[in-house]
Amino acid sequence: MTVTYPKKFLNTLSARDVMQRVVMDQEVHYITLNRYRYNEQRSCKDLTDVIESLNGHAPDLIKDLSRHVLEESRHALWLTELLIDLGAEVNTPPGMSYIDEFERLIDQESFKGEHQLEDAIIAALVAINVTEKRGCEYFAAHIHALKAAPQTPENVKIRETIERILPEEAGHVRWGTRRLAEIARRSPASRQKVEQAKRKYAAIEQTAFESGMDITLGAELRRVNKLVEIANTLPIWERPAYLMERLPATLLAPELQKTRLTAAQKAWQRDPNAFMNTFVPMFFEGIQKRPVATDA
Repeated sequence: MTVTYPKKFLNTLSARDVMQRVVMDQEVHYITLNRYRYNEQRSCKDLTDVIESLNGHAPDLIKDLSRHVLEESRHALWLTELLIDLGAEVNTPPGMSYIDEFERLIDQESFKGEHQLEDAIIAALVAINVTEKRGCEYFAAHIHALKAAPQTPENVKIRETIERILPEEAGHVRWGTRRLAEIARRSPASRQKVEQAKRKYAAIEQTAFESGMDITLGAELRRVNKLVEIANTLPIWERPAYLMERLPATLLAPELQKTRLTAAQKAWQRDPNAFMNTFVPMFFEGIQKRPVATDA
C-alpha cells in the first residue's frame, strides 16, 4: 500500500528549515505555539463531528476516535497552560488558518452517508492521517530546533511540552495507518478506494499547508494550480463542480490579502530597514532557502 509523506514548503523549505527560524524569534515562536494549541483544540471538534456522522455505526472506531479526542484535548490543555505560563496570547492565531483551508478544500459530504459507510470511514481516516503526519513532522523539527537553540528555561519548558505531545501524535499516525491497511485488505475495490483517498487528501493537505504560509507575489496562481492538482485526483465527472465551487475564493483570497497587509505592517513596525531589505525582496522573489543567522 502506498505510503504518503508531507512535502517541503514550495519544494524548498523543510520543517527543520522553518523551525530553525521560528525559535529565533520570540513573537513568531509564541504565535506558532498558539497555532498548535488552536489546531489541537479544533481537532477535538472535528473528531467529534466524525463520531456524530457515524451515528452509532462502527462502534470500535467510535471508541478509538473518542480516545483520540481525549488525547487531543489533553494536548490543547498542555499548550494552553504553557502559553499562559509564558505570558503569551491564547487567542485565535493571526493569518491564514491551516484547518480552515483544509476544510474548505475537502468535500464534507465524503464523511457522511450510511449507504457508503466504508467510503466515509476511509475519507475520515485518511484526512486525519495526513494532518497528523504534518503535525508529527513539525513537532519533531521543533524539538530538534530547540535542542540546537540556547537552553534557556523558556526553551527547555517549550521543548519538554512538545516532547510530551509528540509520542501520542505519532501513535495517532500509526493507528490511522493500521486502520487503513485493514480496510485495504478487504478487497481490491477497498484497496483502490484507500489509494485514491490518499492521493486526494495528500494533495489537499499540501495545498492547505502552503496556503497558510505562502503570502508572496503569485500565491493566488500557485493556489489555483494546487486546486487543479486536487481536482485531478477526483473522478472526471466530479472535477468541474469541485473547481467551480472553490475557484472564486481561491483567486480572490480575501484572507490572503488581509494576511499580507498584517505581515507588512508588523514587519515595518518592527524594523523598517529589515522591511526594505528582507520583506520586500521576499515578497517579490518568493521564499528562498537561506542560512539562519546565529550569534557568534
